[in-house]
Amino acid sequence: MRRRDLAWALFAGAAVAPAQTTAVEDLTAARVRVKGNGAELAKFSIPIATEPAFAFKA
Repeated sequence: MRRRDLAWALFAGAAVAPAQTTAVEDLTAARVRVKGNGAELAKFSIPIATEPAFAFKA
């Protein structure tokens, strides 16, 4: 099997579309991910001195 054949087989396998979800399911999944990310970040303490000073300019 050539590399091109292998790549084509992998590409063809990846082209299969996942099951369609509704907007409500997407929103619920996003909220769960945000809560999980927040919980993971809450485990760490970062001192203020670590963060760079910057100002937003419009």
